[in-house]
Amino acid sequence: MKLIYKGKTKDVYELEDGNYLFKFKDDVTGEDGVFDPGANEVVFSIEGSGRAALRLTKYFFERLNSLNIPTHYIEADLENNTMKVLPAKIFGKGVEVILRYRAVGSFIRRYGLYVEEGAPLDGYIEFTLKDDERKDPLITEDGLVMLNIMTREEVERVKRLTKEISQIVREELKKRDIELYDIKLEFGRIGDDEHIGLIDEISGGNMRAYKDGKYIEPLKLVKIFFAD
Repeated sequence: MKLIYKGKTKDVYELEDGNYLFKFKDDVTGEDGVFDPGANEVVFSIEGSGRAALRLTKYFFERLNSLNIPTHYIEADLENNTMKVLPAKIFGKGVEVILRYRAVGSFIRRYGLYVEEGAPLDGYIEFTLKDDERKDPLITEDGLVMLNIMTREEVERVKRLTKEISQIVREELKKRDIELYDIKLEFGRIGDDEHIGLIDEISGGNMRAYKDGKYIEPLKLVKIFFAD
């Protein structure tokens, strides 16, 4: 295997067959020493966090694949904390899509003059650029097109997939009396035909989930989700 990218929470290797391998790590991100899955720097390690992220990712990607929703997922190995995926090209240097069902986090910090914290939102979608130096700035749909990061058709396709995938995750969590407040997804152009599909992961670190009105941290979320 050839190391291609050393990330904050996982490393990426190129395999001899042309596919790629994600190695999930126990490192977690935060700010000022406090755990925050949306932060841009590693603050410490939590034993088992890599496997927990992979376990939830495996579940959701296999669910999506069974519904013929395009993803880069091939298979996962929980014992070795690895996931095999198809090659994919990211948009620009990386674009993340956030879908919000409730007003929390950065949304309330920006728009708190107009909305109360926790207020329901009708699947509000926003785009951010992956850019640690500039703290992952928001970008409009017009901006994505004008900067040649995505075409107008790709933007619309990504929005449709975001709504469809987010609703599936929301329904699966609801079965366990967990409410999804928001979720962050990433898409890319997959395979030789460069069709658009979901890439990266779907884990507790990619979402805000609540139970009985209280936020559930990623490790606890996995325990609740897979409880017998």
